[in-house]
Amino acid sequence: MLTRRHLLTTVGFSAGLMLVSPWSSPARAQARAQASEDQNLIDAARITVDRFAADGQFADMRRQLAKAKGVFVVPQLLKASFIIGGEGGSGLLLARTGTGWSEPAIYTMGAGSIGLQIGGEASEVMLLLMNDKAVDAILRNEFKLGADATVAAGPIGMGVEAATTTHLGADILSYSRSKGLAAGVAVEGAVITARHSRNTAYYGRQAHPRNILYDQAVSNPGTSALRQALSMAEGR
Repeated sequence: MLTRRHLLTTVGFSAGLMLVSPWSSPARAQARAQASEDQNLIDAARITVDRFAADGQFADMRRQLAKAKGVFVVPQLLKASFIIGGEGGSGLLLARTGTGWSEPAIYTMGAGSIGLQIGGEASEVMLLLMNDKAVDAILRNEFKLGADATVAAGPIGMGVEAATTTHLGADILSYSRSKGLAAGVAVEGAVITARHSRNTAYYGRQAHPRNILYDQAVSNPGTSALRQALSMAEGR
């Protein structure tokens, strides 16, 4: 028979378990909400890849994608400016592996500029990482485009084969679309930073971007459509 003291102890212990339970904690709820938001990012990146693949102006991008060692996709690079401007957006880094495209690691891309800029603009950006040097540079905690890897704007338009020599030797090729049209977005000087907490929330455990890309340390079925879109876009 439980005494009043034993009953209070049991109730208190049960309440304590509820308080420390990771499933009922505000932190876990926040992590689930972040994971849902990042799934939206991954779905948006898949749409961006499909748009580039279907756009005849980016035939060169599709050819170069087939040779790339990695890719960085930013579904929405926002540019809000009036005299002092800035760009920023979340992006996904994927690497080519022996079994196809890797799981994506979540990053942010940001830059600032000063000039006579008025208005706001949203662009879709794909950076093709043409060698291991470029992939390794981004896998550092913070990477500045143009500092440790050269960046060139990939040629845009129909019949661009003659222009491909302009980007020979570049570590990274940049392609962008704005309001459905081909656009030139200056990315040199932009800083790309890994979002470790967001990767942890999405995959359910901690893993460095290098482990996500190359070691198959984590996985999420929500990434399969993006990886398939990249494979289908190559040389399309």
